[in-house]
Amino acid sequence: MRTLKGMSVLVPRGKDQSKPVSALIKEYGGLPVEIPLIAFRPTSIAKHIDSIDLEKFDWLIFTSSVTVDIFFSAKDASANLPRIAVIGKKTEKTLRKYGYHADFIPKVFVAESFVEEFAEQVAQGTNILLPKGNLAREYIKQGLAEHGADVEELVIYETFFPQESKKLLHEKIARKEIDILLFTSPSTINHFMHVVRDGHLEKQIKHCIIGCIGPVSKERAVEQGLTVHAMPDSYTVHDLLKSIITYINH
Repeated sequence: MRTLKGMSVLVPRGKDQSKPVSALIKEYGGLPVEIPLIAFRPTSIAKHIDSIDLEKFDWLIFTSSVTVDIFFSAKDASANLPRIAVIGKKTEKTLRKYGYHADFIPKVFVAESFVEEFAEQVAQGTNILLPKGNLAREYIKQGLAEHGADVEELVIYETFFPQESKKLLHEKIARKEIDILLFTSPSTINHFMHVVRDGHLEKQIKHCIIGCIGPVSKERAVEQGLTVHAMPDSYTVHDLLKSIITYINH
């Protein structure tokens, strides 16, 4: 059933990540508009991952597929690792690509729920390594520390707004060529609104249907003055698309 009715849908992810999302949009009858609003590059710290003594850690936590990819791009994939916790189905799938499995996956894919569920695995002095991006929140570290864990954060990548995306996004918005906005992180919202405000394009997005993948992104969108029309109960892109379709057909 073609339920997006030929509507154009912004896909804010990079080339490697956009293909499955675009395929889903097409299945629902939509027209994907691929404009990466975020991209990632390893930090200098990432180059030295292989020198880290992982035997001293009880747990390794991955919060995104990007973290997994960058971690293993520098780490010997045959190395012995501590027990592994992941947030999200895509993160788990990416981990399996490197030959590892997750020992812990929360039922709800947000940091708050992760800390609440994972706390049962933590005792006083539990050593945890948490690779992350430069814009990631401190919530997991702080939350697990309150339960007695020693959490070492490792900033292995930084997030940036691709220069070539700015001009393309401006043109698409100015021509009102995007009907549905998918936001998959607070950073995608920040970068989108930078282009909107810089180009005085607030009126050109009034018609857009806006969907956010989870509560953290929704909160950022509201802070930026946007009206969020859809947010799924399960925080995946597929569920996000279904929640938008439900809104459209309501």
